[in-house]
Amino acid sequence: MPIYQAPIRDYQFVLNELLNIYQQDELKGFDEFDPELIDAVLQGVADFTTDIMLPLNGSGDVEGCRLVDGKVITPQGFIDAYQQYVDNGWATLTCDPEFGGQGLPEVVGVFATEMKTSTNMAFAMYPGLTHGAYAAIHTHGSDDLKSKYLEKLVSGEWTGTMNLTESHSGTDLALLRTKAIPQADGTFAITGEKIFISSGDHDLTDNIVHLVLAKLPDAPAGVKGISLFVVPKILINKDGSLGDPNTLCAASLEHKMGIHGNSTCVMNFDGAIGELVGEPHQGLRAMFTMMNQARLGVGLQGLGVSEIAYQNALAYAKDRIQGRALSGAKQPELAADSILMHGDVRRMLLSQKSFNEGTRALMGQQALWLDESERHSDDECAKVASKLAALFTPIVKGFVTDQAFKACVDAQQVFGGHGYIHEWGMEQFVRDSRIAMIYEGTNGVQALDLVGRKLLSDKGEALQIWSLEVKSLIERNRGTEEMKPYLAGLMDAAGDLEKATAYLTTNAAKNPDLIGAASMAYMQILGIAALAWMWTRTAEKAIQTIAAGTEETAFYQDKLNTAKFFMHYWGAKTRSLRKQIQLASEDICGFDNRAF
Repeated sequence: MPIYQAPIRDYQFVLNELLNIYQQDELKGFDEFDPELIDAVLQGVADFTTDIMLPLNGSGDVEGCRLVDGKVITPQGFIDAYQQYVDNGWATLTCDPEFGGQGLPEVVGVFATEMKTSTNMAFAMYPGLTHGAYAAIHTHGSDDLKSKYLEKLVSGEWTGTMNLTESHSGTDLALLRTKAIPQADGTFAITGEKIFISSGDHDLTDNIVHLVLAKLPDAPAGVKGISLFVVPKILINKDGSLGDPNTLCAASLEHKMGIHGNSTCVMNFDGAIGELVGEPHQGLRAMFTMMNQARLGVGLQGLGVSEIAYQNALAYAKDRIQGRALSGAKQPELAADSILMHGDVRRMLLSQKSFNEGTRALMGQQALWLDESERHSDDECAKVASKLAALFTPIVKGFVTDQAFKACVDAQQVFGGHGYIHEWGMEQFVRDSRIAMIYEGTNGVQALDLVGRKLLSDKGEALQIWSLEVKSLIERNRGTEEMKPYLAGLMDAAGDLEKATAYLTTNAAKNPDLIGAASMAYMQILGIAALAWMWTRTAEKAIQTIAAGTEETAFYQDKLNTAKFFMHYWGAKTRSLRKQIQLASEDICGFDNRAF
């Protein structure tokens, strides 16, 4: 079975030193948290995920979910594990205390999610989707809907889903056909078929709360005519008890490449009773509350699986002996050197390590922006944080999952032939992580969103705000000799980003097809630049801490060495990506269709 050690010290560094969450007095509720409390929460999650969730990951993958007599049966052990999850209160961490939540900030919740995903991505999806349903109802639902559903969703007594996709429409929600017919009692009869519904049916809870996109009879054409409905699997009586089954079912289970322990269903709604969430024809706005929550969660899936894959690849590289280092024997007491001594193995491991740690810091920053957008006492600061979080949503979903999958492939490669064998667990990590590049908006869609909406439609306002942050970091460290290698890498990445931005803003107006041709490379540049920003901030903090004196000099020196590798290895990629945008985009647009 794969091993896992929760990166608690790294979480402490990001929260306490890099983001200073315990000094955020202007954020409502942050004064209620201290390092001892947060450390205890994170350690509790670490213990639960390592002891309970991890042992079920491989067996859940082999057994998978089954559809028997119209009901989904989850893998052996999942029911007991889920009940322990609920009993321990892990479902309530970041939810509103008014509905039974603990009210912890998102910046803490993201690291709990990372640990859950590292140890069992398929299992973690059941409560993960529930949190998205909670967020949509909490933000857009009526008081009646909140009182009916939120306490049960927060506690984990019920789970939730999101039902968007239909077989003929996919990402183009304007084409959806599911209908909502008004009833005399104010409810709606929902009829239609949805596909690829994660956690659509299961045996973990007594009820499942489906959030469903559908169109009313008088709906305007296109996405402006979409409404959102809450449709429970089991109807709820006036006293809050469960009543009769609703007229919906899981028609089939998808046979998937990975995440076998999570039920991915085709859902049929046959006049199922639903209630409107928010206003008619405003469903897309409400659904994006779920989608944006889910996109952060999917990015964390990428990071979580990449982290456990790296930990196992590193352990294997230290243990596996084969050949000698090119410069001579490094472990003469052994029959051969460990493969950790070989340059290409070291390259792959360092690539994974620097990506994981930099991404963890970026995920923390993204979550803090989300907290600021909701909790900041200054409305203007809250708006700025919201804009930055929106800008980086395609990065934490698209860029991160792209690179996390590649990191999992590298980790598998470290194992050689053993990485291809199921018992080591590496091929499961590759299969599981692959879906993160596809669902909740494919990464190509994320890139289009980044360039089309976040860069061009608002004239790059959010990007300009972030660029000022980058320039401020550079300026305050310009005179520090130890910071030069990190500043040089950040300035190179930021410079390539600036040139790529100039190319797109200048040429896309004349040829909009350039947006699609260049968007993926642009997303990668911004992603690398964002990690370079986080690594430069990390280096700044490490240098200051070492200078002030610390008993953990080795920890901070490791951060500096990893930051330097990132700048030299990852940072070098932005120039080629920028040249690709400038030189190949018009070729992509102009290539003759018949020549493909």
